[in-house]
Amino acid sequence: MNFTFKTAFFYHQKYVWPVIFILLFFSACGYRFAGGGNLPGGIQTIAIEIFQNRTPETGLENTLTNGLIYEFTRKGRSVQKNSKKADAVLTGVIESERITTISRQAEQSPLARRVEIIVNLKLTGSDGGIKWSASGVSAFEEYDVAMDKQATEINKRRAIENLSKKLAEKVHNRLTDNF
Repeated sequence: MNFTFKTAFFYHQKYVWPVIFILLFFSACGYRFAGGGNLPGGIQTIAIEIFQNRTPETGLENTLTNGLIYEFTRKGRSVQKNSKKADAVLTGVIESERITTISRQAEQSPLARRVEIIVNLKLTGSDGGIKWSASGVSAFEEYDVAMDKQATEINKRRAIENLSKKLAEKVHNRLTDNF
């Protein structure tokens, strides 16, 4: 029994150095997660104002704003409620919401739809200067169309909540990319 243990130990030991080498090589290759950098201009604290909503979708501004606040705090950023206490203020305008049918059972019977939201964003420093801006940032999410109109609306609301998370992550990553 002692012989098998030594044989197994020797067999595994010859793979230890290549594994260590591979781990060291890939840990030093320069890859990092997107959005892992700092906010532009040395900004430490940020305030996120409720977005302007130029769409007919009620409550969309709250869903997107809350998604952004959640994403920034989840990533360890200091988010202030009072814009006067923050180094910068992030504002946004929801320019459009598009709903398109992506699959049909018959000409008048949609099975699934896609909701797409497009926003314009601006990060303004405490000095009033624009530190960062982005136009046409979009995200989309699909949802099922049910026989019941109320169930379809619930599916759409869930899709918008998921979309707001995707959009918030995209905005955070774009804001903190240090290329």
